[in-house]
Amino acid sequence: MTMIDFHFIINSILFGAGLAMDAFSVSIANGLNEPGMRKRRAAVISGTFAFFQFAMPLAGWFCVHTIVRYFSAIDRFVPLIGFVLLLFIGIKMILDSVRGKPEDEKPAVGFFGLVVQGIATSIDALSVGFTIADYPFCTALIEALIIAAVTFAICFAGCVIGKKVGSKFADKAGIAGGLILIFIAAEILIKFIMHR
Repeated sequence: MTMIDFHFIINSILFGAGLAMDAFSVSIANGLNEPGMRKRRAAVISGTFAFFQFAMPLAGWFCVHTIVRYFSAIDRFVPLIGFVLLLFIGIKMILDSVRGKPEDEKPAVGFFGLVVQGIATSIDALSVGFTIADYPFCTALIEALIIAAVTFAICFAGCVIGKKVGSKFADKAGIAGGLILIFIAAEILIKFIMHR
């Protein structure tokens, strides 16, 4: 049984920071694509990423304790899902930016797109459930909550950074945001190929 002590909290924070890097990059991309983004919108984006970073490790934990034999067969293909989802959103963001959009149009990434981004950037966190499988549920829950809190803070900062840069380069921001997502997708694919 793992004790919840200072060492556990620090490790969970570091774990959360590492897992949040893809979501941080996507948050920057969203900020770039929406130079007029308000704090509430940034909080919704950050909260979405935090939710999925919270849910995925717990889903992995439940898989280990229930259907691990069935899940392990598809586990190695999980990164490909993230690759496809991020590639799709990245290409769509670039195309929307090239076509141009009126100033009063709704935010570039709607609810569905945001959920897709959340799933795509947190899919690696699913495997965290395997590394914390020996934790009791309450300990795993606390770790997932810490990961979510760290993700929220990092992604909110990413949205703010992207917004500040995006307001200066509004005409090219959507293209830059889309390229960031495609780069992350390519990185996921390369890691998948190298670890086969």
